[in-house]
Amino acid sequence: MTAAPSTTVPPFEELVAPPHWRTVDFISDLHLQASEPATVAAFQQYLESTPADALFILGDLFEVWVGDDALRERGSFEAQGCALLRAATQRLPVYFMHGNRDFLAGPDFLAACGITGLADPTVLTVGGQRYVLSHGDLLCLDDVDYQRFRLQARSAAWQQQFLAQPLATRRVQARGIRQESEAKKQSGASYADVDGSAAVAWLHAAGAHTLIHGHTHRPAHHVLAPGLQRVVLSDWDAAALPPRLETLRLSRAGLERLSLAPK
Repeated sequence: MTAAPSTTVPPFEELVAPPHWRTVDFISDLHLQASEPATVAAFQQYLESTPADALFILGDLFEVWVGDDALRERGSFEAQGCALLRAATQRLPVYFMHGNRDFLAGPDFLAACGITGLADPTVLTVGGQRYVLSHGDLLCLDDVDYQRFRLQARSAAWQQQFLAQPLATRRVQARGIRQESEAKKQSGASYADVDGSAAVAWLHAAGAHTLIHGHTHRPAHHVLAPGLQRVVLSDWDAAALPPRLETLRLSRAGLERLSLAPK
């Protein structure tokens, strides 16, 4: 029997920004896939033009990641995506946190892309201010079925069993999961949101004032309590009307949402 999801505040990793960082970008939930080339192109243009001193990708960069061995498949979409990231890391450091779609991205992925992995959650200190970074799915406590699956799928045993299957088999399974997810969205089913009390507990434990996360696809700024806030990142979809292409930028002016859609 699978254990119930835990409400215990997890341990935080710490990352202190170097003094020369003046601008930091946060993005998540791009869900990159070969069938949506406009979003991929927008991501490439962003990587080539951002003035940020560092980029934090907070999960679900890819629609699905079926294993690092996909990078070795000739002409694979995964290899193309990693090439974009590796080119970007020649200009700025890029940090990556697992999401619920790309949690199988492993050390070979990080090395191929030249990026740095982040634990979920991580406390980032910039300019003396502390920010909690998370994908966000761990805080959606009302989605009990998902939380149970998350516990199972993050276990070494489950991942070893899944990755032992042929790559082609894993790709077929991934397509089935995407189709189920799309059917759920089309049905109008509601998704659990981040639990406010749990978010406050995280911030108190981390000694931070701001939680930055993705996952829910509900970009917003929530005041949780006096002096405590939750900032939700947008997902990306260049084909949407209007397009959803957005970064959250931290600078001396504070946090600012910037649309990357063509004017």
